[in-house]
Amino acid sequence: MKKLIKISFFGIILAGFFLFFSPSNALASGIDSSENSRNLFEFNCAGCHPNGSNIIRRGKNLQLKALKRNKLDSVDAIVSFVSLGKNNMPSYKDRLSEEQILEVSHYVLAQAEKGWK
Repeated sequence: MKKLIKISFFGIILAGFFLFFSPSNALASGIDSSENSRNLFEFNCAGCHPNGSNIIRRGKNLQLKALKRNKLDSVDAIVSFVSLGKNNMPSYKDRLSEEQILEVSHYVLAQAEKGWK
């Protein structure tokens, strides 16, 4: 019974996290959109791309120079890449909404332009 209560409690916390950090709720609750974008990136992308690097293929990082070299230096190009995936990069169109993909794409480009500082 205790195990079931712990699992249920964890499920409620996890569901609350996803509801709270959805883009529409972020704006309604007064959370800065850039903070929501950072949270989306940290939750979905940072496992392979911590601080704009790439733990799988070094040359395919999210630094501005690499984005330019790979023709991913626009929001539209990043949106397409995140949505469809390619090679080791999985598709996120079934995991994130179009709005979330757009938001994280803006975040990636903005961070790349700032040197991921």
